[in-house]
Amino acid sequence: MVHKLMTEQEKAAIAMKSFEMEDAGQVEEAKALRRTSPIPPYLAKFIKEKLGADFLIENGYNLAEAEAEYGSGWLAS
Repeated sequence: MVHKLMTEQEKAAIAMKSFEMEDAGQVEEAKALRRTSPIPPYLAKFIKEKLGADFLIENGYNLAEAEAEYGSGWLAS
């Protein structure tokens, strides 16, 4: 899956939409939507160390910011 960097406004729009979805009872859909927003590099690195690279991949997290900071092969190393 190709992930993209986002502006703060795009991230905020995703967050607001996910809150609306949760309020409407669409909890799982809201979680999936939130995963489309890039997670901060330090958090991606922490999750990789604690839960493994497969966890990040299998759960569809947007790793664009981590790739921008650590390089394209950071997840495999």
